Amino acid sequence: MDKSEVFPNDNLELGDKKKESNSSSKGLTVVGIILCVILIPVLIVNLVLIFKGYTFEKDELPNMGGYYPLMVQSGSMSGTIEVGDLIIVHIVNDSTIIKENDIITFWDGEPGGTLVTHRVTEVIHDNDGNIAYRTKGDANIIEDAKLITRDKVVGMYQKRVPKLGDVALFMQTIPGLAVCVFLPLVLFILYDVISRSRIEKNEKKETAELLEELEKLRQEKAARTEGKKDGSGGE
Repeated sequence: MDKSEVFPNDNLELGDKKKESNSSSKGLTVVGIILCVILIPVLIVNLVLIFKGYTFEKDELPNMGGYYPLMVQSGSMSGTIEVGDLIIVHIVNDSTIIKENDIITFWDGEPGGTLVTHRVTEVIHDNDGNIAYRTKGDANIIEDAKLITRDKVVGMYQKRVPKLGDVALFMQTIPGLAVCVFLPLVLFILYDVISRSRIEKNEKKETAELLEELEKLRQEKAARTEGKKDGSGGE
């Protein structure tokens, strides 16, 4: 006799419990993945920006593989780049590749001062082979007063992440560090503890159910054996 015929309800109940356990585990896994996808990139950007003031000279910028994360605090490029955006700028080793209509980031004045990201409206070559760039913000009516020389160019604009700059600025405050650094760490630790606890609890529960089922099967087998003995004695 198959055990499923002897304990059909127990098997159904066991299957339902396993399904419920698997669903809960999958739910926790999805939450963990979402936390990683959202928080890890934000934490990386935050760490780069925090270490900027400690590990780099004032005229240098922190970069990851030649890419600079910068926060937009002016509306001069509104329509293309907005205040509060985080932009990615790639270092320019050969400034001769810069052409009209490219968007560049440069020092406004001496290196280490203010960074500006504007569009190139004209590339100017003088008789000595020097190159300079006339620039203008997309939202500005007139072009910038100063020509930008090659030594002032930091890099070329690549793309933007809307409003992530505001998040990065917030993350540099004490409440921001608490919310965006310590809170995620606490959440990761809690997730790990809960996940391990659920797995351990489910394993113990499944082991107990299996032992209980085995005991029932032993009792069934013993009852069948006893029945055969009684039957043979009657003959």
